[in-house]
Amino acid sequence: MSFAEPLSLNVTGTAATLPRVEGPNDGDYRSADGLVELVVSHTYAKRTRRLLRVNLSKISADPFKPTENVSLSASYYIVFDLPKAGFTNTELLQLFTGSNTLFTATSNLMITKLLGGEA
Repeated sequence: MSFAEPLSLNVTGTAATLPRVEGPNDGDYRSADGLVELVVSHTYAKRTRRLLRVNLSKISADPFKPTENVSLSASYYIVFDLPKAGFTNTELLQLFTGSNTLFTATSNLMITKLLGGEA
């Protein structure tokens, strides 16, 4: 089963359309310019890992050689790491919802502090 597509993700102030470009089980959704990508994967071993990752790329001036440009990328991940059995999807959704509410409260204050180096 895959996500309905194309996905729409607003990262830079403009919604990027992300059609699926790979995989029936794991998924790779990418904007036409390749600058925004959403990756979905599932790993089954001693523990199950479910990953949702957003990659953002851009071309920027090289801080050491300002006359040259370099390709840069940044990523944001959500990973559920769980045992093979013992937690329901409802419990895991509650875990996500509770932490997401904390992280995004007061205009994403906790994430702003995290990005500023606070712990």
